[in-house]
Amino acid sequence: MTESNGSDARDPRDQDERVEQAGQQERMPDWEKRFRAPRVSLPDWAEDAPDRSLFVSNATGTYELYAWDRSTGEQRQVTDRPNGTTDGVLSPDGAWIWWFDDKDGDEFGVWRRQPFKGGEDELAAEGLAASYPAGLALGRDGRTAVVGRSTDEDGTTIHLVRTGEDPVEIYRHRESAGVGDLSHDGSLIAIEHTEHGDAMHSALRVLRPDGTAVAGLDDTEGGTRELGLEVLGFAPVDGDTRLLIGHQRRGRWEPLVWDVATGEETDLALELPGDVSAEWYPDGTGLLIAHSFEARSELFRYDLASRALTEIPTPPGTVSGATARPDGSVEYLWSSAAEPSAVRSTAGGVVLDPPGMKSPGSVPVEDVWVEGPGGRIHALVQKPAGSTGPLPTVFDIHGGPTWHDSDSFAAGPAAWVDHGYAVIRVNYRGSTGYGRAWTDALKHRVGLIELEDIAAVREWAVTSGLADPDRLVLTGGSWGGYLTLLGLGVQPDAWTLGIAAVPVADYVTAYHDEMEALKAMDRTLLGGTPEEVPDRFEASSPITYVDQVKAPVYISAGVNDPRCPIRQIENYVKRLEARGAVHEVYRYDAGHGSLVVDERIKQVRLELEFAERHLKRRGSAQ
Repeated sequence: MTESNGSDARDPRDQDERVEQAGQQERMPDWEKRFRAPRVSLPDWAEDAPDRSLFVSNATGTYELYAWDRSTGEQRQVTDRPNGTTDGVLSPDGAWIWWFDDKDGDEFGVWRRQPFKGGEDELAAEGLAASYPAGLALGRDGRTAVVGRSTDEDGTTIHLVRTGEDPVEIYRHRESAGVGDLSHDGSLIAIEHTEHGDAMHSALRVLRPDGTAVAGLDDTEGGTRELGLEVLGFAPVDGDTRLLIGHQRRGRWEPLVWDVATGEETDLALELPGDVSAEWYPDGTGLLIAHSFEARSELFRYDLASRALTEIPTPPGTVSGATARPDGSVEYLWSSAAEPSAVRSTAGGVVLDPPGMKSPGSVPVEDVWVEGPGGRIHALVQKPAGSTGPLPTVFDIHGGPTWHDSDSFAAGPAAWVDHGYAVIRVNYRGSTGYGRAWTDALKHRVGLIELEDIAAVREWAVTSGLADPDRLVLTGGSWGGYLTLLGLGVQPDAWTLGIAAVPVADYVTAYHDEMEALKAMDRTLLGGTPEEVPDRFEASSPITYVDQVKAPVYISAGVNDPRCPIRQIENYVKRLEARGAVHEVYRYDAGHGSLVVDERIKQVRLELEFAERHLKRRGSAQ
């Protein structure tokens, strides 16, 4: 991703190396190419220096941060760490790149910064000890930052940091909170907080730099109403006290403009059926609207003066990020299940096209709607081109749980399809994009509700003739890994084998070992701590049902994972070992997943091989 030095000299050995690399690519299977092909994130650009951008790429084989000077075309790798780096922010003046420095993926660390043009890294917020990050906002003056921290000891603290001065604590609370945004002139700070104890639904507060409160907005009514708010950003104009926020007052996410000085709320009342997010156009006259509905998304421009909503044409699929540029154009990261991601512009063409091998495409998804115990369930189905059932079928369960699978490109499901499997992804209750009631349905019967929806889709897959009931794989990562282990125990006759990546396996131990923000989320989901509601934790914990597991189990785990810590996985594995259950465990030196391409390919290969061995063994025994 760096520029040539302009030399025309050619070493014959270079030509030989290129020929060898071309030969390796020819022999490489498509599923591996999808992981290795260089890809880029949507570039973030500096507000006061829009030619300076920051993006993430795997060009070196590890996901790292890159600086891009659009005026010269020069691209420069900013970070270079064994386990990769993805958390970075460009200062509004374009002078500095802030990046989060943790240890081997444990997410506990400090912010460092590096000059945009290159140079030595330095500690960005001197005087602040290591923590989990809880948001960051950088001021336009080049010397001010608002830094959020989360630790087990202190809960959440938020600090005003100025170059050459000691940090000043402006907020502290035991419950989770985070930095939302800093106003254009640096006079106002918006934070999201859950002081009411509901970690799924935030309230808002606006502070002055000295920590005094200016305004607040709370839709939770002391936790009695499950309505959340989120900060989307201050207006990009000096002296402007308008704050763009998201709300759920009509049962889905929508934007409104809140003037924090006067209290006036301007409800946009957009007639769109799905979840809606927004950001400001750089001149503050309009909003870039992102609408997500039934696993796909689209873009609009909303003019604040005329209240006109104008569609911005994008191909069918998913826009996973978009930003409005000063010239009025919009850049967006788009993909579909069949086509790999690309950074496109409404001005025309691909904005940032990394050199090297191109990713092969895959097959499109088909939409399936299944009646379930809590309403209609949306599932996305992929299967090998021209194939007919019944097929070996992978139920690939998404994490979160507040997330959703979409019509977007994913190398993991495509790898299963390449190997002859149908892949089904279920947007179970708890998923986003189907309204607030669907997302919030999880409470208290955590895990069990999701499995009811997965079971309904499984029944459809078998009775429709798509899925072979004797070759059903349940798999997922993070919350999807948790549901995999829970499903193998709660529904032991439903699944042929299970593959769980970075899962919750022993919920009580996981609660005690995980980061503080996740403890708060678990208290919200289950209604208390393991000591306060032991029956709920027991009912939702995979280890409760481990002795009922019949299918072979494969588990992968990061030894530095702060979200699904290793000790609770080892507890589950010991129980499998004690009863002689068929299982394999792969431990790797990273956190909640890996940013190293070779490592990710190794994990997928191990999963494919595990499935192949045990499905063949199952078939030959019948």
